[in-house]
Amino acid sequence: MSRDIYIKEYKFVAPSLNFLNDAEPHFSKNKNGEWIAALDQETEANLADFLTQNIKYQTLDRSVQLALFVANQFQNLPQSCGINIGSSRGATGLWEEFYAKFQATSGREILPAVASPLTTLGNVSSWVAQHLGTTAAAFSHSITCATSAHSILNGMAWIKAGMADSFLVGGSEAPLTDFTIAQMKALRIYSRDQSTFPCRALDVEKTENTMILGEGAGLFHLTVEPVSAKAKIIGFGTSVETLSSPTSVSEDGFCLQQSMRQALRDFPKNEIDAIVTHAPGTIKGDRSELRAIEQVFRESTPVLLNNKWQIGHSLGASAALSLTMALQIFENQFYPNVPYLDLKNSITNAPKRILMNSTGFGGNAVSLLVEKV
Repeated sequence: MSRDIYIKEYKFVAPSLNFLNDAEPHFSKNKNGEWIAALDQETEANLADFLTQNIKYQTLDRSVQLALFVANQFQNLPQSCGINIGSSRGATGLWEEFYAKFQATSGREILPAVASPLTTLGNVSSWVAQHLGTTAAAFSHSITCATSAHSILNGMAWIKAGMADSFLVGGSEAPLTDFTIAQMKALRIYSRDQSTFPCRALDVEKTENTMILGEGAGLFHLTVEPVSAKAKIIGFGTSVETLSSPTSVSEDGFCLQQSMRQALRDFPKNEIDAIVTHAPGTIKGDRSELRAIEQVFRESTPVLLNNKWQIGHSLGASAALSLTMALQIFENQFYPNVPYLDLKNSITNAPKRILMNSTGFGGNAVSLLVEKV
């Protein structure tokens, strides 16, 4: 069954709510002096108000709270709407808290009964389904940093198969915990830059890694109904490449080349206006993606965009926030600058088609092509 898929509505929460007009990054230092991208004070206050109004959510992990906070902004979703919200790390904050207590007593402390259900990955979507009162399928998954892109593909597949008429999809991540940051530092990819722009995503001249973790969530209501839709998903591609280690990337970004070519198979490359890149601010990751883009587009490379220099890398939610950026461009007909780069970013034609890339550990890539309705 062939069914066109539209993005009917989208909502999100991130350290910045306007990717197009922000000229400064939204980073601060945590108690250990490490860079992080956290929600601003106003958004944090709104989240606190939401949790005050829903007391039972106060004991949930922050990743689930962010998903609930965003889901609450959707109005009149059908009861038959499916739910698929992913997360790379899941309830890492609560998991660390429960395990720290367990370890401190050498395993003698009896854990609370909620320790297991509140730290399972599936509780992200199940809590959202409970909050919205939906009765259709609700499931979560984790595919590292490509998680929310795969969530969109899952929703599309269910709708195209006739198993659902609409799906709420996306990702949520709250990775600003000591253990999560320590893992990134162990990989030697975390930023130590002290300049105005400590994450230099897309900068191929940088001499050290500059990835910074950020929190956020982004959700999209997918339907077959074009009326009042924000965009239409007109192409997609996925690929997994063979790697030499769990964290390695190929120099020419083979998996991204494959996913982009699949997403573009029905469209001339010169009709793609922009690419929202995955580029996390690491030397190898950024160069690999740029080489993949060069291989696919050759002389017709579109405008290159990124928001990780503003809001950091939100892991499983990052693709959702990249797609959000594309939708903001459609709405405002405006390309944002990357202040430290001299990129082609002036509008010569009204943005109509934008490609979004996402990659993750394990050599997997997803590319989505969206068109302004």
